[in-house]
Amino acid sequence: MSILNYIDTHCHLDGEEFAQDRDAVVQRAREAGCTRIFLPAIDVASCQSVIDVCRQYPDYCYPMLGLHPEEVKADWKEQLDKLKQLITSHFSLLTSIGEIGLDYYWSREFEHEQLEAFETQVQWAVDLQLPLMIHCRKAQNEMVQIIKKYAHALPGGVFHCFTGNEQEARQLLDFENFVLGIGGVLTFKKSHLPEVLPAVVPLDRIVLETDAPYMAPVPMRGQRNESAFIHYVITRLAEVYGVTEEDICRQTNANVARVFGKAHHF
Repeated sequence: MSILNYIDTHCHLDGEEFAQDRDAVVQRAREAGCTRIFLPAIDVASCQSVIDVCRQYPDYCYPMLGLHPEEVKADWKEQLDKLKQLITSHFSLLTSIGEIGLDYYWSREFEHEQLEAFETQVQWAVDLQLPLMIHCRKAQNEMVQIIKKYAHALPGGVFHCFTGNEQEARQLLDFENFVLGIGGVLTFKKSHLPEVLPAVVPLDRIVLETDAPYMAPVPMRGQRNESAFIHYVITRLAEVYGVTEEDICRQTNANVARVFGKAHHF
């Protein structure tokens, strides 16, 4: 069987979970056919660790910088000021602004601050013409309202870790330059994605991701996730769409090139 070539568009490879064996994790990814890994930052501190790891693996790991909604606290404006400086100074390296978004799953304590921080970073994406990597939990309506305001000017992006229903998928697909990030959840026993995706989501609107070290696919569920495990997702996607694994890789790679290609020639 030929090696599949694919891209992991969302992996926290800079995390301490990979501190002891990062080289081995990257080597396994390469051997599995992963040709690039995109690393999202979640706050100012991780911006530096993301950049450091991407420098360690040039032309293989690519950074995204942003303030994750769960990291939006009372000092969010100060964080964004520092982030903006980092984005400006590392602009040539960036694939996108991310991981940003809204998350009301655990708490609504900083609900309004999240909205402001998200909209500010969306405005940066418009100004810099960089795509977005969007995290959204229990806040799709609020997130959609903000994106709608800028949809005509945004270059596109990814709705990371899509796990929704057909109606939610249709709502997101209305943003023509955006794609859905699909990972390990597709393989979970209780997931509705095997029905939802082929029903309403064309293959040219999907990119692959791990969200490693989280969300490992079956049969690795419960373990630390890594980019090499995407082949389980590719296998399941091929099954639900009735195409070959090569078709999945070819199309998702083309989708990455379309969404992120202005920043880099993928």
